[in-house]
Amino acid sequence: MVQAKQSRKSTAGAHATPASRAVSELGEAARFSSSLVAGLAILDCFSAERPQMGIAALADRLDMTRSTTHRYAATLVALGYLEQDHARQYRLAARVSDLGLALMDSMALRRHAGEPLRKLRVQTGRTVSMAILDGGQIRYIERLRGWRYGQHAVDLHLGLAARQPIHCTAMGKVLLAYLPESRLQALIGELELSRQGPNSITSKRALRAELARVREAGLAVSDEEQAPGLRSIAAPLLDGQGQAVAAIAVAVPVAAFSRSELVARVGPLVEATAERIAALAQAQ
Repeated sequence: MVQAKQSRKSTAGAHATPASRAVSELGEAARFSSSLVAGLAILDCFSAERPQMGIAALADRLDMTRSTTHRYAATLVALGYLEQDHARQYRLAARVSDLGLALMDSMALRRHAGEPLRKLRVQTGRTVSMAILDGGQIRYIERLRGWRYGQHAVDLHLGLAARQPIHCTAMGKVLLAYLPESRLQALIGELELSRQGPNSITSKRALRAELARVREAGLAVSDEEQAPGLRSIAAPLLDGQGQAVAAIAVAVPVAAFSRSELVARVGPLVEATAERIAALAQAQ
């Protein structure tokens, strides 16, 4: 049985989160597994605004003791649903996204993206990807590899469910640029702008300026920011409210296109494909 903090029981009703209410209400019912309820409640604590949390924060949010919270968190780490960094902060691990990918297979967005993305790959001969926002990273939900000369060297061995930093990828910058300001501010505040390629943006001021340019252009370019020798161009898939629910990109080796050539020759194809996918998804 979940051990709730005795000192907080009297106030739990007034300040309870959905996760803590689930632990309290379902965990006490005989027909439910309190351990399973608590484990799922821990996973539910993480979001784009809270991509990482320590045991103390999790315990407070769920009105559980730290020892109980630690036991459940350690189990989730062992099962591959959580991971822990060097600072002993927890975050969602790849297996959570793997479960999400099974759901995405039945979603209109991914279902309708197949034919347009295949056409884009044929048009360019280059690797085509689709990704969604996953905390401070992007998560690949589609990846069609190109065949032209030099492509393999810049594909980075990425596949479905792979994650990449959001600040240095073209798709990441597109997804950031179309976030509501309050969410964007919170997310940028938590980002660590690590250098991935020779031109990676490592200043939050510079990132803000770049996102303004992306929003104005409707396209984002990563010019050896994600990795040496790699350029990519991305466009957003917008919903009916103008929010980017996903992004698509074409990746090329720097020897194949200059930055200006990439924008002029591949950019319109990427934009048209994104608009086609969004229209197909919204029509359903």
